[in-house]
Amino acid sequence: MDTAIQQYARTNTLRSPDRYRVGPFTVRHNPGWELKFANYAIPDRDAEPTERDVAELVAAFRERGRLPRLEFLPAWAPAVEPALLAAGFTVENRAPVMSCAPDGLLVPKPVDGLRVAEPVTDAEFTSAAAVQHTGFGGEGGPDDGEIAWLRAATEGGGVSGVATVGGTPAGAGGCSAPVDGIGELAGLAVAEGFRRRGVGAALSAWLTRTAFDRGFEAVWLEPGGPEVERIYARIGYRRVGEKLNISLDPA
Repeated sequence: MDTAIQQYARTNTLRSPDRYRVGPFTVRHNPGWELKFANYAIPDRDAEPTERDVAELVAAFRERGRLPRLEFLPAWAPAVEPALLAAGFTVENRAPVMSCAPDGLLVPKPVDGLRVAEPVTDAEFTSAAAVQHTGFGGEGGPDDGEIAWLRAATEGGGVSGVATVGGTPAGAGGCSAPVDGIGELAGLAVAEGFRRRGVGAALSAWLTRTAFDRGFEAVWLEPGGPEVERIYARIGYRRVGEKLNISLDPA
């Protein structure tokens, strides 16, 4: 499963219209969204980058005003991490990777007044993206890239969803279009006033179940921390590997 997940991530990056190649790396560039998680490189399988390859990768990120950053499973390309560390990169974290199959999804506790639906109108997509934007620490309105990501998920065969409680937007997220039956649950955010009330678990379960109803064979995700991992575990997600997130400090 971990190899399948890495192949999914690489294929999804290759589908990105603004991707570009640098040596043995494919970079997912998002011109409308500066968030570091939306801009990163993935190495080719078993890549052995030279010092020049890494320097050119860094320069390409800098030219586009982005943080030089990579996301990949270390076993996919074992020689890459040492090359990056030698160039001054710092490990952000080694994040667990979790996945869920249709027969493993569990029903979370109900949340009073909660309604989850897929955005349809421009206003609904903007509202959902606004929850994501502030949920991830942003200020002001959502970036164009956030709105585009939700639209791409829905229109490309994936899923997007916005949760409301009493008519107030409380959470949003999506599951990207599948690659060989596998999709990624990502961008899930809960508005500050609705946290620790079960909204995140309920929204995650809804997105996952909808993905399965649309033919997905498995859904994977990267939890943001131990507490979030426990929430996903309660709805049926299980660890299947570990992903390296590594970047080069601008200083």
